[in-house]
Formats: sequence, C-alpha cells, structure tokens
Amino acid sequence: MNTKEQLLHYVWQFRLFPPSSLRTMDGQKVEVIDPGMHNNDAGPDFFNAKIKIGDELWAGNVEIHRTSNEWMKHGHQNDKAYNSVILHLSESVNAPVFNQSGQQVLQCVLTVPEDIRRNADYLLFSHSSIPCEKFLATLPVPMLTSYLNALSLERLERKTNDISTHLERYNHSWDEVFYVLLTRNFGFGLNSSEFEKLALSLPFNYILRHQDDLFQIEALMFGQAAMLEEDGLSDDYYIRLQKEYAFLKAKYGLRNREGLFFKSMRVRPRSFPQIRIAQLAALLQQSGRLFSRILEKEELHELRVLFLAAPSEYWKTHYGFGKTSPKMEKLPGEASLDILLINTVTPMLFAYGKKTGAEKYCDRAISLLETIKPERNRIVSEFAEAGIIPAHAFDSQALIQLRKEYCDTRKCLYCRIGHKLLSSAHGNK
Repeated sequence: MNTKEQLLHYVWQFRLFPPSSLRTMDGQKVEVIDPGMHNNDAGPDFFNAKIKIGDELWAGNVEIHRTSNEWMKHGHQNDKAYNSVILHLSESVNAPVFNQSGQQVLQCVLTVPEDIRRNADYLLFSHSSIPCEKFLATLPVPMLTSYLNALSLERLERKTNDISTHLERYNHSWDEVFYVLLTRNFGFGLNSSEFEKLALSLPFNYILRHQDDLFQIEALMFGQAAMLEEDGLSDDYYIRLQKEYAFLKAKYGLRNREGLFFKSMRVRPRSFPQIRIAQLAALLQQSGRLFSRILEKEELHELRVLFLAAPSEYWKTHYGFGKTSPKMEKLPGEASLDILLINTVTPMLFAYGKKTGAEKYCDRAISLLETIKPERNRIVSEFAEAGIIPAHAFDSQALIQLRKEYCDTRKCLYCRIGHKLLSSAHGNK
C-alpha cells in the first residue's frame, strides 16, 4: 500500500473527512456510525463497519482505493471475500465496480481536507530524520510521557518476540539464549552481528565445560572469531592460543566462521574487538550460568558487579595480539556496563516474566530501565536537540523505538505524535 492510500485509510478511520461530503454516486447521504476495524491483512480494508445510507442502516466491510478502477486492477471482482463490501471509497470515482456475485457496489468520494494533506506531506516526505522535530517542543507533557512509556513497552515486547524465537531454536534454554544475546551485545552496535555469529558457532555448553580454565575459553572464542589464523606472529601468548584452539577445534569438531569482519576503524583501543572478546571470555569463565544469578539480583549495583570481570594478564599490556600498550586493567566502563544491562538483562528479565507468568521480573526490568542513565547516542542527541530530553534509559529506549519503527519508516500516520499533528491541524485538539 502506498502512502497516499494509507492517508485515505487514516482519514476514514479517524473520521477526518468533511461529514457533509459523503454521498453515494446516486446522491444518497452517507452517515458513518462506525468506520469499522482496520485490517492490515488480506481482505477488505475495514471490517464490521456500520453506515447509514439514506434511511437504511448497513453493516459490513469497506474497501478504499485512490481511484475506483483499482478495484478491477486488484481483481476484487473475482474474489468472493469482497462480496461483503457495502461501500467502496475513492478519491476519484471513475468507473462502476461489481463484486464476485455480479452486484454493483455503492461508491462514495472520500475527500482529504487540505490542511491534513499538507501536514501529511510535510511528515511523510520530510528530509529530516525526525519529520516532526519542529513540533515536538509544543507537545503536552502528559501526552508525551504517556507515549514514551508505551513506546518503551513496545520495544520490550518486540525484544521478547526475538527472544521467543531464540528459545524455540535452543529448546527453551534460557542460559543458551542469554549467552547468544550477551555475546551479540558485546559487539556494542558496530560489531553486534559479528559477535552474534561467534556465539552461534560456539555452543554455550562448550564454554561451561572449560569454566575452570580461562585460557581455554579464550582459545575457543578467539579461534571461532577467526582471529588466530595469522602465521609468523612472534607472540608467545598468541602461539599458545593457536595450539590450544587447534586441539579444541578437533575435539569438538568446530568450524570457525569464515568471512567475519570485525570493525576497528574510529574505535577507541579500549573497545577493540579483541579487548571485547577478552572481557567476554573472562565474564563467562567467572560467571558460569549468569542468567540464573541475574534472576536473584534486584539492585542496579549488584548487577553491575556481576558484569565486572577482568581479562587475563596479557590484556593488561596489550590492545591486540603482539601490540603492546601501557599497563592498565581493561574492565568495561560504566557506560558499557549500562548498555549491556539495557540490551541484555532487561529484555531477558521482561521476556522471562512474560513466559513464566511471574510479573515481578517484568516490573524489575522496567524499574532497572528507570534507574539507569539514558543512553548517549546519535538518536538520543537528535531528539534532545528537538526538545525531548530523556530522564533515564526507559525514556531513551522509547526514543530509539520511535526513531527506528516510526520515523525511519515514515509511519507517521500510526504514531501518536503524527496523529496529534494531523488531528490538531483539522481542529480536533
């Protein structure tokens, strides 16, 4: 469906057309009792509408097109699913339409008010990353707060669906799914896909079998990340890793992921992928079945402590294999820990609460997000410049959801802010 047809649906659904404009092509007045339920799947556009045409009350479905001849183009005259259509709406009625039973369907011109069309064009065809950015500062605070809460919950629900897919794949093992999600998020956006591929190539139970030996976990992880394939590197630690990985690879019949490409351009040395893998290996070795321990913790500081694991001694003086650096402990910083909690712990707690019916874990996930500082990234900064400054991570997650699911896809007609702008323009304040 194109955006112009979406606008027609929107105008009909929220009754933004001039009431007096609705008349059938033979002059009968049309009064909308109920526009019906919007259908996003196959079949007529609106189900169970109630319409008074002249003096007669009709109940049935409604179909909408930009021009009436699109009824024929879409083959509705051959589809008995459209026999229940009681009214066909178009911006331009240029041909009669008949259903599969051979009956002529009543038609009506649907008029889009100019102020709504103008504002819709402004939103849908804006070159700005946030189409309504000039309007945001004027929003009522209660309305904005309510919508941000809904968006953040919408994001948690979406992540719950993703986790459900992983649970099916891993025979409902919460530990395995947590491991995959945690590993992905150790890529911190830039390398998330590559880190996820690493986790998918290395089963969690292999990690658990070597929980008493950090070096072996490092060998497994660096090897599966295809980071141990350079010959001639005169670094004793690297050579020992190569030999250990060759043994473990043969033992488990592993195949490392060819074609992995970890990005390091414009990345601070403390965030190099080698450092992140070393940090993750230390965390997995120290924590074992980490998700079980997370379920027992309620406070933010307790969770942060769980994620503080120091990489092995080699990484105190290196940022990469064979590349020395001043000696320092390379623990994840507070901002990195918070990102891991936001993107790994809170969605897993929320999903666990949903799946088990234990609402306390859903509440705990929300409480954590309301305790953690808002994320600092480009999306959050752009909204702050437009007038929306998040108070905590629950808000910043909402802004990310708004941007990715509505602004980027130009679903302004399905966004409460877009709806406020359009309906206000038409006098429905």
